[in-house]
Amino acid sequence: MSIQVYGIPNCGTCRKALQWLDANGATYEFINLKEIPPDRETIAGWITTLTAKPLRNTSGISYRNLGEEKQTWTDEQWLDAFAQDAMLLKRPIFVKAGVAVLTGFRAKESDIRAKLQL
Repeated sequence: MSIQVYGIPNCGTCRKALQWLDANGATYEFINLKEIPPDRETIAGWITTLTAKPLRNTSGISYRNLGEEKQTWTDEQWLDAFAQDAMLLKRPIFVKAGVAVLTGFRAKESDIRAKLQL
């Protein structure tokens, strides 16, 4: 089963993840978040599976430009923000069979393998 990887081409973490997938013989489809942002329904599914917290790109400019009230936002408020600005989403996002299974690429390799079922 193929993996969908949502990210942006100039993101170092995304490039590292794609190199790792290539080295491990994984079949994947890369989806550029800037060119093809996910729709609200897709993001809502990711939040249902992972909650909003691990989906937050806290190191990006878009996140820093949000007001302090972001600290108390509900998942629904995060859904609104993610749907308006895909750069608020942590990258990469790994999706299998329509279900988000992992965000970012900092976990132990064994954990990554388990979540991606490689």
